[in-house]
Amino acid sequence: MSRHDLIITGGHLITMDPAVPDGPASVAVRGGRIADVLPAGSELPPAAEVVDAAGAVVLPGLVDTHRHTWQSATRHIGLDWSLMDYLGAAFMRLGPVLRPSDVHAATLLGALGALDSGITTLVDWAHIQNSPEHSDASVAALRESGIRGVFAYGWPQIDPLRWVGDSDEPLPGDIHRVRAALPDDGARVTMALAARGPEMSAATAVRRDLELARSLGLRTTMHLSDAGSITRLHELGLLDETITLVHAGGCADDELKLAADLGVTASVSPLIEMTMPGMAAPATGRLKAAGVVTGLSVDTEIATSGDLWSQMRAALAQHRRSGHPEPLTARDLLAMATTGGATAAGLDDRIGAITPGRRADLIVVAADTAALAPVIDPVAGTVLGAHPGLVRTVLVDGQVVKRDGALVGPVRQAMDAARDTVDHLRRTAPEIFPA
Repeated sequence: MSRHDLIITGGHLITMDPAVPDGPASVAVRGGRIADVLPAGSELPPAAEVVDAAGAVVLPGLVDTHRHTWQSATRHIGLDWSLMDYLGAAFMRLGPVLRPSDVHAATLLGALGALDSGITTLVDWAHIQNSPEHSDASVAALRESGIRGVFAYGWPQIDPLRWVGDSDEPLPGDIHRVRAALPDDGARVTMALAARGPEMSAATAVRRDLELARSLGLRTTMHLSDAGSITRLHELGLLDETITLVHAGGCADDELKLAADLGVTASVSPLIEMTMPGMAAPATGRLKAAGVVTGLSVDTEIATSGDLWSQMRAALAQHRRSGHPEPLTARDLLAMATTGGATAAGLDDRIGAITPGRRADLIVVAADTAALAPVIDPVAGTVLGAHPGLVRTVLVDGQVVKRDGALVGPVRQAMDAARDTVDHLRRTAPEIFPA
């Protein structure tokens, strides 16, 4: 009998794969992949490590489809900000003065925080390309954290109005160097384009950006929320399955149906869309009704929670209050955080479900606690009751990055570096911070 690297045993699986039943079972990992799912009572093969998941729920790792991780060192300072307050602070004041070391610190801290909450894949929407060193700092931090990262290359925050609005400015040519440094689309850290889109640049720039992405073999993710924007993209011949629309709250239902027919995916940030004045209401139910595969996201920790458990519950609350007739169940929400997110990230052949052959990105959530027990319905209980403190074990690519409730990565280094970043920003942009 072949020896496995690791076996998770004794837990209740929520597989998110219709072909692999939920229920008590063990998961065997070898070579970074899920080698087998063994029903309860099966003889367990030998393994180098055994993770005891008794009293726990085992799930696929969660997928955050859109996070400005370079802002994570300034967590929670914008709770009361409007959208315009946020844009003015983040892009006019903070972005221009961030050093590469600050981007590294924030990205490392944000990625570790994501892992701590059970997020194993992060689309790092890194529109902080102030210099080649800034881009390299983001990529290095993703690698050091241990997360599965999609580095979404954006634009500089130096002279930000040069790049957005009606801008026709080409993206920095350094994108070619970064793509050459991230050539392997099967690696743990890969690349995408964080495009400006039709609401943040001229039509000529939209076409140039998306044609550049396709020439480089990159998926594209873009902010888009106004009625008519999807139609404009379609009229330009640019709308296809390689595009993820971020937010989409103001888009008309017929546009969402058009997007679905073309294989376009979406990313919704429910909590910040509900609480930041100036943002459209989450389109969660409308996207589901249209047939658009949808993932969830944090967006920015400046003004929202950094875990997807909170986002699932926010999406549920908003949808039920909206009165939209489309059913939205606990499994639907969990699918957005797993399989839907994997599709939106372009990784649905690798992650998102407990399926033999996929990469071993797995989480173990304690259920035998006063916060969650008794678990009558594991899916509903997890969606409504789980939180980062209950995430006991996290695997990425078969490697344990959180064990027995504690991260194994450079947490102290990230926290110390983030404090240095805040000190720097207090000196260079003091008006942003509370007295």
